[in-house]
Amino acid sequence: MNEKPQPRQARLLGHRDFRLLLTGAAAAQTGSQVTLVALPLVAVMVLDATPFEVGLLTAAETAAFLLVGLPAGAWLDRMRKLPVLIRADLVRCLAVGSIPPAAALGVLTMPQLYLVALVTGVATVFFDVAHQSFLPAVLPREQLVGGNGALETVRSSAQIAGPGLGGGLVQLLGAPLAIVADACGYLASALLLARIRVEEPRPEPEPGRSLRAEVGEGVRFVLGHPLLRAIATATAVSNLFAAVLMAVQTVFWVRVLDLSPGVIGVLLSTSAVGGLAGALCAGHLARWVGQARLIWLSTLVTAPFAVLWPLSGGGAGVVLFGIASGVVLFGAVAYNVAQVSFRQSVCPPALLGRMNATMRFLVWGTLPLGALGGGIVADTAGPRTALWLCAAGFLLVPLPLLLSPLRRMRDLPSGDLPGGDEPAGDEPSGDEPAGDQPGTETAGSAREAAADATATEEPAMSPSTP
Repeated sequence: MNEKPQPRQARLLGHRDFRLLLTGAAAAQTGSQVTLVALPLVAVMVLDATPFEVGLLTAAETAAFLLVGLPAGAWLDRMRKLPVLIRADLVRCLAVGSIPPAAALGVLTMPQLYLVALVTGVATVFFDVAHQSFLPAVLPREQLVGGNGALETVRSSAQIAGPGLGGGLVQLLGAPLAIVADACGYLASALLLARIRVEEPRPEPEPGRSLRAEVGEGVRFVLGHPLLRAIATATAVSNLFAAVLMAVQTVFWVRVLDLSPGVIGVLLSTSAVGGLAGALCAGHLARWVGQARLIWLSTLVTAPFAVLWPLSGGGAGVVLFGIASGVVLFGAVAYNVAQVSFRQSVCPPALLGRMNATMRFLVWGTLPLGALGGGIVADTAGPRTALWLCAAGFLLVPLPLLLSPLRRMRDLPSGDLPGGDEPAGDEPSGDEPAGDQPGTETAGSAREAAADATATEEPAMSPSTP
């Protein structure tokens, strides 16, 4: 009964370049999770930042998705993805590596933190868009769900190990020195990526095509597809209010709940167990309920747990915060595995960069807005009020999905849906041919690949979002 998935697992595990990609992701993600704890603690505990300043710092980290999110995809569709990944890691290494010496010399300021956040944010835009567009060059289409499941497992594992490590390093060395781990993670990722040997041809530019026209093509593809449009809307709402949480939670923990850095790291690591469980269960859930149903069920069932964030308190009451984060993160990761795999399979290869950049612009562009809004609300009405706003927002996330054709589907279609077309019904015929779009796969093969997402055994130990 379990023999069928084994060849796919073996191919995924035995793929040298994918192992390097996965191991590099583990190194970078673990370092990033250390900084998730350390950077806001530098602002709050070392520079005595206000809630608004912490919100502004969070906004600076994500503002790049609004500033360069759309043209990044068009630029990346004109170049090889692997060199971009390596350069982005090196830029992030140098940027975050500037914080410890500045702190040691006593010249660290909030403007420097804002600049570091902005530079790393721009590099992250190019890295993330290139990373999602590079995976189909490493793995065949039928293994994309398994590959994405493995990458989500790595990210979720980093969310477990990284914050606990970060909290311990902050406790032992201080927040600025703990950030060295992030710089080392980015450097290790760059070195691992440099060993990948995928034959990646340079894209041929189309004569007479302007950057504006190419960006517009990606936007039209996403907004003209009824399922991608619903996914983009729901994810944008989720990220808007997740940014409120990101901007407020450190101030809430330190100044309302009076938690130590070590406890904060343990809290983040414990809640991240939900993300790891989501990555491990996504494939089984997709096979059980259907990939389309998983996209909206994952948010409908888990989003209400967000109300536990503002209800949490000191002492044992902090457990409520960890439970809420764990359950919401479980739903977010299961949702991501299902919807990212669909995006990669439905999009023509020549449009992958622009499609991913358009999605990132739409769904990550709300992050700086949410961070600023959360900082303002926390400054004027208190961090707990901002958490109530966050919880109310999460209850809205499932609505765009429930109002879309996804609600009437079990599995996702294999090809592109024109703007007004109705999707296939609940029960696929099982013998439909592959869609006309280049690089698409049948619904049956997508379901089989989804089953493999839980069976991946990544070679390296290693939370997000989207």
